[in-house]
Amino acid sequence: MFDRGLISLSDEMEVLISRQVNDVESVWGLVNKTRRAAVPTKPAQRPHPGYLAWHRERCFKR
Repeated sequence: MFDRGLISLSDEMEVLISRQVNDVESVWGLVNKTRRAAVPTKPAQRPHPGYLAWHRERCFKR
């Protein structure tokens, strides 16, 4: 879903779901209760904010 632009992540690691998803509740069922991505504890292993911004701007279907 990420590669198809149906979900993305905010800079705060919140899961974003596209309005183009037909069954949003099913997608939320796949996401943990906090609705945030589980990120590595080491900052160097976390997704780079610049790449997340690029994904939201160029791939994510709002």
